[in-house]
Amino acid sequence: MTDRTTRLYAVVAAVLVFCVAWAAVAARPWATTKTDPRLAALAVREQRLRADARLVQQIVGKRTAGYQAALAARQAQNAAASRSVAAVQTSAAAVRVVNLPPLTITRTS
Repeated sequence: MTDRTTRLYAVVAAVLVFCVAWAAVAARPWATTKTDPRLAALAVREQRLRADARLVQQIVGKRTAGYQAALAARQAQNAAASRSVAAVQTSAAAVRVVNLPPLTITRTS
């Protein structure tokens, strides 16, 4: 191996093989992973919380629908009352407020 290019390629190939081998050993594909019981409990708790959240959303949706219906009925009542008051006010005679001077003048000594 007297050629410089061949030596350079050999060194580069050796470094590349070394890096790939290092990555393969660092990955430890032969090691079996045991599931942590805390993670399993956390997953169960997450499932339960998601189910509770769905239930709460359903309850809130029903309550909101009831509130919206009651609000619409109340607004209809208010509108009817406003219309009746406006009808009474337009049919009634106009009221004037007059500021007159007092009828008697009292003087104290």
